[in-house]
Amino acid sequence: MTMDTIFNAFGLGLLLLSVNHTNSSHSDCLTGCTCTSNRHGRSLLCMETAILGIPEDIPEDFTKIRIEKSHLTEISKSAFSRYKSLEHLWLNFNGIAIIHIKSLEGLSNLTELRLEGNKLRSVPWTAFEDVPSLKILDLKHNRLDVLPEHALKYLPRLTYLDLSFNQLTVTSKEVFLKWPVCETAFKSGETAVPNVVLALHDNPWFCDCRLKGFVEFVTSLSPPIILMNSYLTCSGPEYMVGKFFHEIELKTCTKPVATTPSTNITMPLGANITLPCFAMARPEPAVWWTYGLKILRGFHEFQTRVNEDTIKSELVIPSLHLADHGVYTCTANNFIGNTSVSILVDVKSPDGSHPLSPAFPAAATEENIYIDIRIAKQTVYGITIEWYAVMEKPSETWFTIHFGRYDTLKKELIYIGPGINTYSVTDLLPATKYDICVTLKNQAPRNGQCIVFVTGSDMSEMEQREKLIHIVVIVLAMVLAVPAGMYACTTDTKFYCFERGMEMWRNCRRAKQTDRPEEGQGTFDSLQAASDEGLCKDSSEGRKTRRRSDDRTQKTKFDHKPTI
Repeated sequence: MTMDTIFNAFGLGLLLLSVNHTNSSHSDCLTGCTCTSNRHGRSLLCMETAILGIPEDIPEDFTKIRIEKSHLTEISKSAFSRYKSLEHLWLNFNGIAIIHIKSLEGLSNLTELRLEGNKLRSVPWTAFEDVPSLKILDLKHNRLDVLPEHALKYLPRLTYLDLSFNQLTVTSKEVFLKWPVCETAFKSGETAVPNVVLALHDNPWFCDCRLKGFVEFVTSLSPPIILMNSYLTCSGPEYMVGKFFHEIELKTCTKPVATTPSTNITMPLGANITLPCFAMARPEPAVWWTYGLKILRGFHEFQTRVNEDTIKSELVIPSLHLADHGVYTCTANNFIGNTSVSILVDVKSPDGSHPLSPAFPAAATEENIYIDIRIAKQTVYGITIEWYAVMEKPSETWFTIHFGRYDTLKKELIYIGPGINTYSVTDLLPATKYDICVTLKNQAPRNGQCIVFVTGSDMSEMEQREKLIHIVVIVLAMVLAVPAGMYACTTDTKFYCFERGMEMWRNCRRAKQTDRPEEGQGTFDSLQAASDEGLCKDSSEGRKTRRRSDDRTQKTKFDHKPTI
C-alpha cells in the first residue's frame, strides 16, 4: 500500500468521524434548538421556542446556554445544576417572573447571567451565593422596585451590573458600599480592581430626603467605578421632575411637625368653617383628620403645598350643626414618625348667649386605641400591612402585631417600635385562613384593629405564578379601609367577595345592633368601590388579575419594613 493510499484512508476516517460527531450533536440537541461546538465548548441556542423547562436527557457539557423569547416564566430550583461547566447563561425576553432561591445551585463556574426584558419584581439575592465566579449580571428592562441593603454582598467578583429601565425609586448608598468590588476600590484605590461598570439610568428615582445618600454616592463616583450613563434624573416629587442628580442637594429626613393657628374655635350655628393644619416634614407626610377617634369621611379635605417641606391641609365643614362640635385632630405621618394637633370646635347656641362646648373625649386626653389597619401590598411571599394610629405620644408608643391562623387561640406576638407603621408577613401557607391585628403594646385586639384573610391555592394559570399568594379579604364590619386593589378572588377559595361580605356584615350587624349600634359605620367605602369596579366576580366568569398601581406617590412603599 502506497503512502498516498494511507493518507487518503486516514482523511476519509477523519471525515466520517466528523460527520458522526455532528450527527450525534444534532441528535442530542433540544428539539427546536441549535447546538454548536467550538474551541470554547458546546452551546445551546433556543430562539422563539416554547420551552416549559430544561429536559434532563440532553448532554450536560454545555458551556453556554441561550434561551430567548421562549416563554419561560420561572427559573425553578436547580434548573441548570446538571451543567457543571456552564459559564454563560442568557435568558432574555422570556417573561420570567419568579426565580427560586436555589435556582443557581451547582453553577460555580458561571461568569455571565443575562435576564434582560423579563417580568422580575424581585430577585432572591442570596441565590448568588451559588455563583461566586459571576462577573456579569444584566437585569435591565425588568420591574425591580427595591434593592435590599445586602443585595450585592454575595457577588464578590461582579464587575458589570445593569439595573437600568426598572422601577427603582428609592435606594440606599449602603447597597453599593457593601458590594465587595466597591469596598475594595474605595479602600485600595484605582489600581486595586479592574473597571466596574454600573448602569442605573431610566429608573423613576424619587428625589426626596430618602435618596440623599444615594445621590451623594452617585455624584462622587470616579474610576475604577464607571456609570454607563452618569445623567441620572429625578421622576418625583413634582418640583424635582427632570432634574439631574448633579443639580440637586437633598436635605436630611425629619419627623413631621403639625401646627395650627388656633386650637380653639367658636362659630355660630349654620356657619361654614375651615380648619387649617400645617404639616412640615421630610419626606412629605401623609395627613388625615379624625373626629371622635374616627377618620372623617363625609367632610371635604384639601391639601396644598406651601413649600418644599410643608403641606397645608384644610378640613371644610359646611353648615355647622350642633352635632359637629368637638375635637378635630390633624395627624401627619411619615416613615420616621407621626405627630398631631387638635382643634376644639364650639358651636354657639341659636340665641348666641353661650357656646355649646363639649368636654374633650376621655380617649383624647390619654393614649387612645384608634388604629386604622389595611393591606398595603401583596407580595410574592405574603402581604404587607400598614396602619395609622391616633395617639398622644407617638414618639413613645409601641405596637403589638398579633398574627396567626384564624383557628388558633394563641397568636404570635411581634413588638414594633415607635415611628414604624408597616409590617410584612412572609411564608404564608396556601388555602389557609389567617388573621392579623395591630394594637397598642400589651393591649388585646379590639374591633377595627384586625384583618381576616384567606390565601388561595390555584396555581394552574401561568399568569398567576407571578403571585404565589392570592389574598381574599373577608370583609366584616371590623375591617377598615382595605384598598380596592387588594381584593382578589380565586377559583379554589370560592369567596364571592362583595355579596358574601355584605351578607356576613348584615348578620353580624343584626346580632350586635342592640349592644353596639354605631359599629361598622364608615367601613364599606372601599368595599363598595371594589364591587362597582367589578373586581370580584363569580368563578364562572373567570379570574381577573389586578396588579398594584404604578403610582409612585404612595410614600408608605418606602417605609421601614420588618419581616417575620
